[in-house]
Amino acid sequence: MKFYLYIAIAFLGNHSFAYESMHEKTPVGKIVVVDLPARTALETSTDKSYFSENNGLFRKLFRYINQNDISMTTPVEADIKPGKMRFFVGTKDLAKNFKDSDQVKIRKLAKQKVVSIGIRGGYTEKRFQENLKSLNKWLAGNSKYEAVGEPYGVYWNGPFVPGLL
Repeated sequence: MKFYLYIAIAFLGNHSFAYESMHEKTPVGKIVVVDLPARTALETSTDKSYFSENNGLFRKLFRYINQNDISMTTPVEADIKPGKMRFFVGTKDLAKNFKDSDQVKIRKLAKQKVVSIGIRGGYTEKRFQENLKSLNKWLAGNSKYEAVGEPYGVYWNGPFVPGLL
């Protein structure tokens, strides 16, 4: 029996913060199958690659959650081409009356099964592509699973991490 899945690349940081987590991190160096829960996402997009945006997508979402008094959660997801970024709405904010804006859309995401690789390091296109090769090799050796969507990044730290931590 084959399971259909998306490929997620989980970029793990060295630091932990007190944000609500939507699901568990993938351990560094491991490839695991993860059942993601249904969730509400705030999404912004560009016609360009995610990596060409220089944190522009993050800033749009961060402004939206600040203006709507929505708490930051982890992780953040990013589609690569075209570039999209998603923040997730935590449990305590789900009852709030927030709406689509010109730059941010509200999306209800169904639960899904993904294959995830845990890595640590910078959020670069080169690192993404290198680790995608590892996921594709794993999929080739695990015929029980089949990719049905485009790979995307899963990031656990924001782009502004203080150097002293």
